[in-house]
Amino acid sequence: MSLVKRGEGWSIAVSILMVIGGLLAIALPFYTGIAANLLIGCVLVYGGVAHLAFGWHTRGTGAIFWHILLGILYLVVGGYLLLHPVRGLVTLTLALAIYLVVEGILETVLYFRLRPLRGSGWFLFNGVVTFILGLLVWRTWPLSAEWVIGLLIGISILITGISWLMISLAVRTVADTLTS
Repeated sequence: MSLVKRGEGWSIAVSILMVIGGLLAIALPFYTGIAANLLIGCVLVYGGVAHLAFGWHTRGTGAIFWHILLGILYLVVGGYLLLHPVRGLVTLTLALAIYLVVEGILETVLYFRLRPLRGSGWFLFNGVVTFILGLLVWRTWPLSAEWVIGLLIGISILITGISWLMISLAVRTVADTLTS
């Protein structure tokens, strides 16, 4: 039981830090977006190096050309995001808008394919909301680039922190009940 208590304390502390981090990200969406852009740029550069290295080490398989091509693509896109973080943020916001519109369309199509099943209306709800969100981001682009990615990241971190906190408090209640 002491292991549960110790884990519960850490879980509550991390949850509170997540809530604070989410609130900060929401309060400073531009800087959050730039940080996300730089992180994605670093990951892409790493992926480019990995593709080049993998292609070199497996050159006897005949796929070296594709690995080098992918490696260069990763390096170029990652380098662009790192060297031009504000323009990269604008590009990522447009990519997000396109992604949301396409996801909304696909979720709506899925609803029509699964319409006879119970609960399929949630696919339609998700599709419509996601499509509208994508259109809103797209219609306000490039102005939305300054805040949309950072705001969405902040909301996600905040909701995750609140969820973890509620789960941790529920675990504490159950643990207290079991020990008494």
